Amino acid sequence: MVLEIKNISKNFGGISALTDVTFSVNEGEIFGLIGPNGAGKTTMFNMITNLFPPTSGEITFSGDTITGIKPHLITEKGICRTFQNIRLFPQMTSLENVMVGGHSRIKSGVLSSVLRTKEQRNEEGRLQETAKELLELVGLTDEIETAAENLAYGQQRRLEIARALASNPKLLLLDEPAAGMNETETASLFGLIKKIQARGITVLIIEHDMPLVMKLCDRIMVLNFGKKLAEGTPAEIQNNEAVIEAYLGSEEDEENA
Repeated sequence: MVLEIKNISKNFGGISALTDVTFSVNEGEIFGLIGPNGAGKTTMFNMITNLFPPTSGEITFSGDTITGIKPHLITEKGICRTFQNIRLFPQMTSLENVMVGGHSRIKSGVLSSVLRTKEQRNEEGRLQETAKELLELVGLTDEIETAAENLAYGQQRRLEIARALASNPKLLLLDEPAAGMNETETASLFGLIKKIQARGITVLIIEHDMPLVMKLCDRIMVLNFGKKLAEGTPAEIQNNEAVIEAYLGSEEDEENA
């Protein structure tokens, strides 16, 4: 397995955002993390990438403990993420945005960059080629020189994924990538995530689009009020009575809606 979450809890003052949550993600799979708003899903992402540390518990990645280490070191180890709210550099081109994501893998130092050494120029050239290849992967070849702020919403979502991929992650965390997308854009996103998986990258995804989640994910965990409610295959989750009542909604609820 590539990621292990062991008995993770997170308290904010007197509020428990997560309580004793344990799960693991296998290498190469697409693992879904679902639950109502406020269930603790993004809090879990924030702890994996150490935007803030857990109150208790342990996180291991590829066998190494990463609990509490600095975010840039977590990126170097091979974990990258996207966010609920798009965080692109709006006035940079698509190409420039993706290249920014790849700078964590550049070995040339500040002095080499200032002097524009041959080694630095070669690295920059390779990074640019990688960025172009990733823009092709996400379907933005025709938008290489377009400023991010001028892209359509769905294109901005895909650009953010390309930028995350530029860091060459082993594990990609996607936080509600289909939010705000129409049916056509969501179908395109499904194909993109499958392509990412085919490249050997493990995907951990938070998503509220249930048809997408059930079709896309190999396994799913459900959070409810910061606690683990269920874990299993899409079929097992769809037929879990506790999940149906707490999250997916019962037939009685639908009749009374």
